Amino acid sequence: MPAAAPILAPDRFDLRPPVADRAGIHEWVPQRHEFEMLEAILHYDEQEQVAVARKTLQPDEFWVRGHIPGLPLFPGVLMIESAAQLCCYLFCRMNREKRFFAFGGVDAVRFRGTVRPGDTVILMAKALKARANLGVFSAQAYVGSRLVFEGVITGMVLPGGA
Repeated sequence: MPAAAPILAPDRFDLRPPVADRAGIHEWVPQRHEFEMLEAILHYDEQEQVAVARKTLQPDEFWVRGHIPGLPLFPGVLMIESAAQLCCYLFCRMNREKRFFAFGGVDAVRFRGTVRPGDTVILMAKALKARANLGVFSAQAYVGSRLVFEGVITGMVLPGGA
């Protein structure tokens, strides 16, 4: 399957000042500590329903020691989790309401490159469908101009949490 076109040009965001730092992300995304996958939101466009985030992989991340000793590779499942957290941020911001937005599914996932400690990952998400309790997003991750992950993420609001 050929790679999808970029949601936005990936090289456009490396040095831009963030729209939201970790504290701003915490307003909308519930994950904390080892499972905080986003360090900054670089772009948010409510009208286009697009968001871009950054994650710089550190050599002391919890997965580095065990996810291939001697050749640490950012696990694919954590790339998906990172993209899902960006989708959560985008969904909640668009709806202007902090809600418990949980995974509903992932489809058409392709890993197109390796990601290692020291790499800065630029994540992008665009809403394909956004309803009050459901969102479907195209998601991508880049290292520089190299696409390393793409997929479709579905999320849904679960009762009883924010």
